[in-house]
Amino acid sequence: MTTPLQSADAPLAALLRAAAIAPLDDIGWLRVTGSDRLRWLNGMVTNYIAQLTPGTGCYNFALNAQGQIQADLAAFLLEDSILLETSRNQIAKLLAHLDRFIVMDDVELADIAAERRGLLLAGPNASRLLAAIGLSAGATGPLQLTPLTWRSATVDLIHAHSPLVPKYEIWADAATIAALTADLIAAGATAISPVALEDLRILEGTPRYGTDITDRNLPQETGQSRALHFTKGCYLGQEIVERIHSRGGVHRAFSGFVLAGPLPTPGTVIEAESTPVGELTSVAAISLPDQPAPIQLALGIVRSEALANAQARNLTLTYPGGAATPIALPYAVP
Repeated sequence: MTTPLQSADAPLAALLRAAAIAPLDDIGWLRVTGSDRLRWLNGMVTNYIAQLTPGTGCYNFALNAQGQIQADLAAFLLEDSILLETSRNQIAKLLAHLDRFIVMDDVELADIAAERRGLLLAGPNASRLLAAIGLSAGATGPLQLTPLTWRSATVDLIHAHSPLVPKYEIWADAATIAALTADLIAAGATAISPVALEDLRILEGTPRYGTDITDRNLPQETGQSRALHFTKGCYLGQEIVERIHSRGGVHRAFSGFVLAGPLPTPGTVIEAESTPVGELTSVAAISLPDQPAPIQLALGIVRSEALANAQARNLTLTYPGGAATPIALPYAVP
């Protein structure tokens, strides 16, 4: 059993150096069934659903005809259905968007969020703790879903997207998740708050739909190439995505920033040589383990030429009272 971390930066230290757990109450699920589900969904999202094998998944955007992002989601292929994982606050919008395009297809959509409870386990020691409680999937790749049995209960273990530290999602019924939580804490995991998870997200540089990505954005503006497949065939919004791909650029780009000055609020405008060029969308003062002072980081969308000029000419972007220096993502944690 590991010794609990006691410092003020303990929650983030557990994520970055040990293992931490948190409920996944903000995640929702849709189930797609019907004989046409694979072909139909492949034509509705940006990644290659048709090449998935049972137990594998991929990250996607759902677009409108103008190529603007309506939602983001991870799709997991099962033997009899496809599961779509997204944030709970996107479920209603995504369900309505997808349902509009079921015409003569044998496809049914169901909101199954109420049937599932989730737990996140993250950190360098995550896989060791899973093995310690008898819940190991062996070597799995990112966005792979493995059905397991734990104390006679069915559990879905997902190797989540993890740019900085290993992350696993565990999905089961409420009683099983409660028992798993107790066992993982007993094995040495630290229970953490949403604040620590938000700090990790910003360090990773993972954009959140509704915060860093909106329905005004085009896929290539987000920097999330993992959501795109350029040879899979036709899908809703593909013409715009392909046009951007062939012409080689977008006018706006997602970036990380180190801030110097007062901590701004999300939505703060950033400027280049007194000209507005974008905005900061996520902002945090993050206390990294063993560092003398918090580091102020932000995510944001900025005009591509301003970002390129700042990087090439070592220019500083500004916001009221402070400076925003573009950085590569994920953040290089000491």
